[in-house]
Amino acid sequence: PLEMSAKKPVPFLRRVVPVTKKVQRDPRFDDLSGEYNPEIFLKTYSFLDSIKKREKEMIQKQLKKCRNVEQKEKLQQLLRRMTQQEEEQKKRQKWRERELSLKRQQRELAQQGKKPFFLKKSEKRKLELADKYAELKRSGKLESFLNKKRKRNAIKDKRRLPSQKSL
Repeated sequence: PLEMSAKKPVPFLRRVVPVTKKVQRDPRFDDLSGEYNPEIFLKTYSFLDSIKKREKEMIQKQLKKCRNVEQKEKLQQLLRRMTQQEEEQKKRQKWRERELSLKRQQRELAQQGKKPFFLKKSEKRKLELADKYAELKRSGKLESFLNKKRKRNAIKDKRRLPSQKSL
């Protein structure tokens, strides 16, 4: 047996072999995984779009054949979710393209010798809103959109007004 000093108390559980602790790493925050670039990511995983499209068509076919009410609801919910994700992806792509076009314009102006001018968030938001209105006007849904907005604002105004009972 190993001889130990009497001056130091012996630990209750002695470690004979040191146990190496497993280091867990999250690739999202790790430098080894590289930096995230959305353009490269989208190009690399562009094949997923075609797979998603096929899956969506398959779900639509299943939905037509389905007789079970619960199963039908689940399929409808899944289809709705897929379309929302698709729309969101298109929206993000449009935003990215808009940002890139603004950057290109700034580069061209800088090459001409002019001082670059960067838009504020509020101005970018105004441009985005103008694009949205132009798109709604093209599709013919502008009037219905404005009516809904008016109704929403009217409800908000009613809430802010003091109630008749308190007067």
